Amino acid sequence: MTSAATGQAGQASRRTFITLSVMLATIMQALDTTIANVALPHMQGAMGATQDQISWVLTSYIVAAAIFMPLTGFISARIGRKRLFMWSVAGFTVASMLCGAAQSLDQIVLFRLLQGIFGASLVPLSQAVLLDTYPPEKHGSAMAMWGIGVMVGPILGPSLGGWLTEYYNWRWVFYINLPFGLLAWFGLAAFIEETKIDASRRFDLLGFALLSLGIGALQMALDRGESQNWFASREIVIETALMVMAFYLFVVHIFTHPHPYIEPALFRDRNFSVGLVFIFIVGIILLATMTLLPPSCRG
Repeated sequence: MTSAATGQAGQASRRTFITLSVMLATIMQALDTTIANVALPHMQGAMGATQDQISWVLTSYIVAAAIFMPLTGFISARIGRKRLFMWSVAGFTVASMLCGAAQSLDQIVLFRLLQGIFGASLVPLSQAVLLDTYPPEKHGSAMAMWGIGVMVGPILGPSLGGWLTEYYNWRWVFYINLPFGLLAWFGLAAFIEETKIDASRRFDLLGFALLSLGIGALQMALDRGESQNWFASREIVIETALMVMAFYLFVVHIFTHPHPYIEPALFRDRNFSVGLVFIFIVGIILLATMTLLPPSCRG
């Protein structure tokens, strides 16, 4: 009895540390979707950029994260979930430090792009790790905790970013990720077990390219639409046409390819489809101002 009780206590402690590590990574990534907003005017002055140019600090991050997030499943199957999670946390943290140390607009846009690439996997990986860590009867409470992290980050971001910018420097909106990243990385290294490698999993390059083009064109149109007077601009018309064409070809492709990038059967799951609707609504409420308002009004 004593041995069984000790084992249960050890398992509970391990779950607690895994949860804390995963939540740190989730909050860190979610925080960066909004924390830079209020620092944009200060970055603009430091870099000598226009409002249109400085908006690329946000656009590059969002586009990269949106394009590379669907790759999470394939890469984790090929190299292992733990390895991908640790590389993502490390890369995101290093990219954050490089953003804080950037000396030009080109550098900060490039480093934000890297942030988005490495950060794209953090949220889906954290959700998958929690589901594997907790038994099925506790999945609801585990996802509730995960949801808190996803919601707290974007809500806390503008306030924390404003405080850091006001009392320290705009560069600290990126340096703040260092303690989060270090704690999350060591927690993942110590407590998470590696998953099996599935070398047989195939990669649909054409599907990935079409989805990337569609998401990228859509984000560019949304982000630059206000400054370019929407459909009065040839640029927005071209981006919208590319988006429609890419998404149309992508839908046709996934229904005709034997191993598509995204399996259409996923959408037959009612929970999955309803979840997509709800996260779409949450995304509009929390993040629409990042693309639909002019840079001077964001934050």
